[in-house]
Amino acid sequence: MQADDRLIVALDVPNALAGLRLVEKLGDEVSFYKIGLGMLTSGGLALANELTEMGKRVFLDMKLFDIGQTVENAVAGLAQFDLDFLTVHGDPNVVRAAVAGRGDTDMKILAVTILTSMDRADLDLALIRDGEISKLVQERARLAFLAGADGVIASPQEAAIIRALPEAVGKLIVTPGVRPAGTNAHDQKRVASPAVAINDGANHIVVGRPIWKAEDPLSAARLIKTELAAI
Repeated sequence: MQADDRLIVALDVPNALAGLRLVEKLGDEVSFYKIGLGMLTSGGLALANELTEMGKRVFLDMKLFDIGQTVENAVAGLAQFDLDFLTVHGDPNVVRAAVAGRGDTDMKILAVTILTSMDRADLDLALIRDGEISKLVQERARLAFLAGADGVIASPQEAAIIRALPEAVGKLIVTPGVRPAGTNAHDQKRVASPAVAINDGANHIVVGRPIWKAEDPLSAARLIKTELAAI
């Protein structure tokens, strides 16, 4: 089966060697991978380089958040790598700094709206303003688009309302928290199936543990691709 780059496999494994072993298992079935903050100190950037040399697409999920100049400098450094996507937090000042930092490279800046591991109780503890979480996500997405973001990260449960925004025309929606039927939600609280996420407007879905923790990761990836192919 040909690779479908709507599926991004999260390499949330202990280190770059484990990540490379998983990539080798999945072979030509998967073309797009996410490398997150957890692997940054375990060879993550080296693995990103190796994946691009293999012809794979790479999503670096750093969720950068700092003062504007620091974000701009960090993004400028990362823009030297041949990356497809980079995440920053969705505050407009952070997004603007990231867009400035990437310069004229093709790297897409994706803004994190509200983490898919959070619910309203978590937002209350973080002193985030009152309101339905879906409406807060939608408004953060709108402001990020206006600040220049190429796309947003949001749970599949908010994909449809983000896609309905006039500001979302031509923008990317990438959804973690995707769980095929019958799999464990783990620490994700706002989840949906691959087909639902894509039908609701997501361009890409991110799937990690349901693939890399599976007894047969290749079969798990193929099942998701079969679901996507039917859309």
